Amino acid sequence: MKRFINQLSWVSRALLFLVIFAFALLNTEPVTLRFFLGRTWELPMILVLLVFFALGAATGILACLSRLLGQRREIQKLARALRAGRASPPHA
Repeated sequence: MKRFINQLSWVSRALLFLVIFAFALLNTEPVTLRFFLGRTWELPMILVLLVFFALGAATGILACLSRLLGQRREIQKLARALRAGRASPPHA
């Protein structure tokens, strides 16, 4: 059963890659990005989508980073307390 799920996972990954690759091939037309002060860039649409997807993912990761670091500090504090509890003799 585990082997079947593993194979199914690889097939789904391959299909997802092919769909994204086909999407990229269909969206190669240049688009113009207009910035402030009259600055413009002309890039293929798929490159623009990729850049903004990466920026969104990076923003999401940065938004979660403080909570992740706080949880990591709490885990370390609890691990130290657990080790200290084991090192001390039991109360009789």
